[in-house]
Amino acid sequence: MKHLKWKMIWLVLPLALIASLFASQVQAKKVQRVISPQGIEAWLVEDHSNPILSVRFAFRGGAALDPAGKEGLANMVSGLLDEGAGDLDSQAFQRKLEDLSVRLRFSAGRDSFSGRLKTLSKRRDKAFDLLRVALTSPRFDDEPVERIRSQIIAGLKQELEDPDTIASRALMRRLFPSHPYGRVVRGSIKSVQSLTQNDLRAFVKQRLARSNLIIGVVGDIRADELGKLIDKAFAGLPKAASTAAVKDVVPFTDGKVTVIKKQFPQSSIAFAQRGLMRNDPDFYTLYVLNYILGRGGFTSRLYLEVREKRGLAYSVSTGLYPLDHTALIWGSSGTANKRAAETLKVVRAEWARLAQKGVTPKELQDAKTYLTGSFPLRFTSSGRIASILLSMQFNNLGLDYLDKRNGLIEKVTLKEVNALARRLLDPKKLSIVVVGDPKGVKNGL
Repeated sequence: MKHLKWKMIWLVLPLALIASLFASQVQAKKVQRVISPQGIEAWLVEDHSNPILSVRFAFRGGAALDPAGKEGLANMVSGLLDEGAGDLDSQAFQRKLEDLSVRLRFSAGRDSFSGRLKTLSKRRDKAFDLLRVALTSPRFDDEPVERIRSQIIAGLKQELEDPDTIASRALMRRLFPSHPYGRVVRGSIKSVQSLTQNDLRAFVKQRLARSNLIIGVVGDIRADELGKLIDKAFAGLPKAASTAAVKDVVPFTDGKVTVIKKQFPQSSIAFAQRGLMRNDPDFYTLYVLNYILGRGGFTSRLYLEVREKRGLAYSVSTGLYPLDHTALIWGSSGTANKRAAETLKVVRAEWARLAQKGVTPKELQDAKTYLTGSFPLRFTSSGRIASILLSMQFNNLGLDYLDKRNGLIEKVTLKEVNALARRLLDPKKLSIVVVGDPKGVKNGL
């Protein structure tokens, strides 16, 4: 074991060094704001080391805007935009992408509808032209519509027997009982069955517009060249989206446990309480605090107390889930049915202990060291960097975020972390869902 440990260290170190060097090169290059001739904005990091272009784009407003009874609309559109457009039917469009070695994908989240494009530099004009027709002239022919519908429904049926999915969806319904965030992004079997081709066309017409568009680009292209390509792909979109706004919402956290009885060999646990929005001045303090609580892998409080010391659970972790109109601290665990009650007891106890006694100076320093040192690992591909550029715009982080991010974490003090823990962490507001046959766990407080 000792020799294996050192072998793993030597394997990891070169990867970390490569990532660090790559990150320093990216950060040294200025993130450029590009305004196209038609006035469309994109953020760019030039990288001429490889003849590749990676594009990430998103339209603000996702599945939370799906009309009642039409849940899953955004998701279904995301599966169909590359299934035929313009003069090309589904097979012809896919064959064109393959012949050009172009990757084009779309996806839907609660707050955004996004896409990604990757192409060789020499084929970028044709790639952006395919993106244009996919966004502005999707066909929604009968065969691909029914094929994608069947795939979505098959997936939804499978998820009805997945304990982790059941737990997370039930918890979201508990937290947001009368808000779109409580609905499933992929919809329900009934709602997906009800979606028509007119619904799909209306989505594209009403929700894909220049007013809610953000773009991030990394690769082998100059700013003056990018502007023309941006117009090629996006200038034909409507100027403004025509959708209602999603309202801000406070999650309903009453500290109760919901048990969903299923004959599974173990219990899947999901728990959450109110968090902080991404633009909150204390967000980075919470970011550090969450690492200590449950995000820090083998070193987190919950891992040490729940798994390492007591062997109660197969897994336990927490994460921050800031949305556009609310925010959560989210956690999950998986344990044997007979140990579910004790697992919940320890999770609540650690929640309370951290709030009452705070963190130690060593925990704080270790957390900041990891969070700043691991940041370069996010820059291991042009696609990941393009996604970061998108996130920077989506969250209004500024062009200089890559340079200042680690400094924001380093500024977090012990006093600030412990004050926030006292103010925010509350085991009495920790809403919990358990799926399985947990012994000694009942519905209620």
